[in-house]
Amino acid sequence: MSTKRLLALLSAVVTALAVAVLLPASASAAACGTPWNATAVYTGGASVSYNGHNWTAKWWTQNEPPSAGGSGVWADQGGCGGSTDPTPTPTPTPGTCSYPDWVAGRTYTTGAIVRYTNGGYYRATHDNPGYDPVISTWYWEPYACGTTPDPTPTPNPGGFPVSQAQFNQMFPSRNAFYTYQGLVDALGAYPGFAATGSDTVRRQEAAAFLANVSHETGGLVYVVEQNTANYPHYCDTSQPYGCPAGQAAYYGRGPIQLSWNFNYKAAGDALGIDLLHNPNLVQTDPAVAWKTGLWYWNTQNGPGTMTAHNAMVNGAGFGETIRSINGSLECNGNNTAQMQHRISLYQSFTQILGTVPGGNLSC
Repeated sequence: MSTKRLLALLSAVVTALAVAVLLPASASAAACGTPWNATAVYTGGASVSYNGHNWTAKWWTQNEPPSAGGSGVWADQGGCGGSTDPTPTPTPTPGTCSYPDWVAGRTYTTGAIVRYTNGGYYRATHDNPGYDPVISTWYWEPYACGTTPDPTPTPNPGGFPVSQAQFNQMFPSRNAFYTYQGLVDALGAYPGFAATGSDTVRRQEAAAFLANVSHETGGLVYVVEQNTANYPHYCDTSQPYGCPAGQAAYYGRGPIQLSWNFNYKAAGDALGIDLLHNPNLVQTDPAVAWKTGLWYWNTQNGPGTMTAHNAMVNGAGFGETIRSINGSLECNGNNTAQMQHRISLYQSFTQILGTVPGGNLSC
């Protein structure tokens, strides 16, 4: 090749490189909008950024991460910020633990692994906008860093949407009698509890049940009714079976504060336990105590028109669970402070479980 032709070729290459350098990194990429927030409510036309894309809401939504699939509420407006992908999580060398620190509010995609502030490692089981790995255990699972292959994660017992860590967070001052294992052992009595419907509905029902029992027991502090003067009042002598354990034996016990001889009889018959003759089992056996709470929740309308279980799984809302438990004592404008306390607990517990409370909170 002649020197003249070589110089011409080099000149063309240099010119092309110069043009490439002068071009913007992404001529079509727009600036990223406000990051999506799981707790925010968005209406049609609202714009957010998520996973390196801008998105526009087609209708009302809350706690639905923008994606091309799912409910279809979000319309993808294309990549933003000069990149079509979120910042990748570095992949460490197998057998090492060099994963990045977890950062609150940073978007994580399924499979991302982070090091938490407690020194442990966690892997994202679902896309999330930076939820706390210790609190939002539906979105994260513990990761045994440095093992090959990765260990199979152990799910919550029976798919129950509340982990022991979340239970402890909900009830930091609980009586030692109310054990998480006791609750888990009781779940088999009513397998539809917190296991019916969508993941959101299952978590909402678990939060609703625990919020109500928290209200009834002062945060799972009280195992028995504190007003002993009421004890003799819970014997309905008109029942043919009477009160074989003693007239003052059927006072409130357990997470729902089961009371009256006829309720001990009905709960015992349903559970296959002779509670009419042995009411003390409700205050001495954690699993039995939790079962009586689940019995009422799943089978009794109380002063309401439906069971608390049906209220949650059929969309009637948390307010109807209050009605099923305490009826007009707290509903219809009576004792709104007590009703609001239940609602506040429910809102707190749904947040711990990484879901939304839904509508119809009051009664």
